[in-house]
Amino acid sequence: MCPSQHQPVLLAQVVEALAPPGTGLIVDATVGLGGHAAALLVRYPSVRVLGLDVDPEALALARQRLESFGNRVVLVVASYWQLAEVARAYGFAAADGVLFDLGVSSLQLDTPARGFSFRHDATLDMRFGPDGETAGELLANIGEEELVRVLRDFGEEPRARRIARAIVRARMKQPLRTTAELRRVVHSALGSARGRIDPATRTFQALRIATNRELEGIPLAVEQAARLLSPGGRLAVIAFHSLEDRLVKRTLRHLAGRCVCPPGSFACTCQPEHLLEVLTPRPIVPTDVEVNANPRARSAKLRIARRVG
Repeated sequence: MCPSQHQPVLLAQVVEALAPPGTGLIVDATVGLGGHAAALLVRYPSVRVLGLDVDPEALALARQRLESFGNRVVLVVASYWQLAEVARAYGFAAADGVLFDLGVSSLQLDTPARGFSFRHDATLDMRFGPDGETAGELLANIGEEELVRVLRDFGEEPRARRIARAIVRARMKQPLRTTAELRRVVHSALGSARGRIDPATRTFQALRIATNRELEGIPLAVEQAARLLSPGGRLAVIAFHSLEDRLVKRTLRHLAGRCVCPPGSFACTCQPEHLLEVLTPRPIVPTDVEVNANPRARSAKLRIARRVG
């Protein structure tokens, strides 16, 4: 993929949200192909950007896209879980803005060999970076009950048990190694596609989230970002499905000093801390014009908060 052809989601809204009030230090914690970073660097000539991404391939393309900005850009292969550590190491410990663009990228979806999509037959990899267990290895080792939980919790799949049983039966004959093999197993359990959404969609989402441990890192990373911001600095988070967005909303609420204990709790035990002011009671979503131009933007939700104190 050519980096310049990539269409960053909610670009104008992100650029407006992260207008720097002070030093001009902005951390793009999921820099991807560098689209948001490039727009920020063009719009605000005083800005410097620290870009993190766990995907070396994406970072190489971002480096190509942002090369003309010289030392105004620092790019590091790292996960957003490491945000605070990397920011301190590169002199971004008092940032004016932090951006998260969560989930899978267009580069990953459109590179068949990465195994994210059933539109191409490829090895079941699904890793954002080169390290860790692949989706195929996860499927080979996971127990049936845990697989049911993964499909239900991460894919919101109502027929999780039926799919899990089909996968366990199939792998007893031979390991599931490719996207096409997994899709066939899901179709055998649920039936072939009858509508616009393929029956395997939720299963692939669930395995991708489990393989990359996506959800468990979000609260920690958002909290690190809040502590990294200088007073008045802003945090912008783009989520692409309800699981991500609920975690982001809950974490921002907690960091805005509000209790997030389960309803009916006898007393608050979550210890909220007033670090942020949430600026978006409801998330910002793409316009119809943007969705028509870039259908992958349709589920995006942007939440913005400001550091107080």
